[in-house]
Amino acid sequence: MKYFKFLVIGVFFGIILSKAEVISWYRIYEMFKFQSFHMYGIIGSAVLIGILMVQLFKKGIIKDNKGIQIKIPPKKNAFKANLFGGIIFGLGWALVGACPGPMFILLGRGVLAIAIVIIGAVLGAFVYHNIKNKLPN
Repeated sequence: MKYFKFLVIGVFFGIILSKAEVISWYRIYEMFKFQSFHMYGIIGSAVLIGILMVQLFKKGIIKDNKGIQIKIPPKKNAFKANLFGGIIFGLGWALVGACPGPMFILLGRGVLAIAIVIIGAVLGAFVYHNIKNKLPN
């Protein structure tokens, strides 16, 4: 019961993404063909909200549940790693037609074929975890 609130928030978020058609293969297809602003608007809104939240964390306006300031450590410059990681993520997204969040929403909506994609994503994360120390950067 301790984590029930997170389950409720996750279900609510899934409903919002579903109603916003973020899980629609057609919407993702439109985005990658630059035919519609729909997905770019949603992603852009998320980026702007993320920027705002990080600034509020840094200024100490938003604190954790114990009242302690949230500190975000500076990140090293990893341009090549981010570029290649972004390309791999984008290719996977384009091939599958879903990014990681909506994969679980699709499974919840009864699209059982997405279970193969989820298994592949978990295996990919496992392989990455085991080889990350051998990769450059």
